[in-house]
Amino acid sequence: MSPHSHSTKIPAKTTGRLIRWASYYDILVNTLTLGQIKRLRKLTVQLAQIKPGDSVLDVGCGPGSVTIPAKMAAGAKGQVAGIDPSPEMISVARRNAAHKGLEIDFRVGVIEALPFPEASIDVVTSSLMIHHLPEDLQVKGLAEVYRVLKPGGRLLIADFMRPNTSLLNRFFTALSLHHGLKFGVEDLPALLKVARFSQTNALEERFLLIGFVRAIK
Repeated sequence: MSPHSHSTKIPAKTTGRLIRWASYYDILVNTLTLGQIKRLRKLTVQLAQIKPGDSVLDVGCGPGSVTIPAKMAAGAKGQVAGIDPSPEMISVARRNAAHKGLEIDFRVGVIEALPFPEASIDVVTSSLMIHHLPEDLQVKGLAEVYRVLKPGGRLLIADFMRPNTSLLNRFFTALSLHHGLKFGVEDLPALLKVARFSQTNALEERFLLIGFVRAIK
């Protein structure tokens, strides 16, 4: 992974949901997390077990809210990249990284066609993104993640737990604009096995209605 000049004007083609309102994304997530967005991002990076010197890819990086703390964890010797199909998200992510003086390889791209070589990355993260994909694209994308991870590499996914009928759950589902959502992070271990991951763990940690799954190649 290295600095680049990829265009940020044209969105990547994908059948997954494309979010282009980059300037307001973190405001929505901060509202959804009751003002604790920084705590969620910090927990995500901690659970990914990123070490100094690691190569890291943040898939569906949005404005860089996980990518930036991932770079801080990986340190000066760590190479960190973020991809998102939205050019608006990538533009904001680059500005946010530049503001902090961090060198991060942000690109317009999609999980189903990762622009990285086989077995080249130590850690892949995905935060509140997988539920935006239809199931066939989830499987294809997770297989791509498997391809680019080094043997022993880690994947950490943070996503919504399966909706239920509780009033609190319905409130947060409405707040997050995910009416009719049927997917839950509980469904991921089965999909990860289809994508050839042999070690998958639904972690005990929870953050409001968000759960975490870690998988090892």
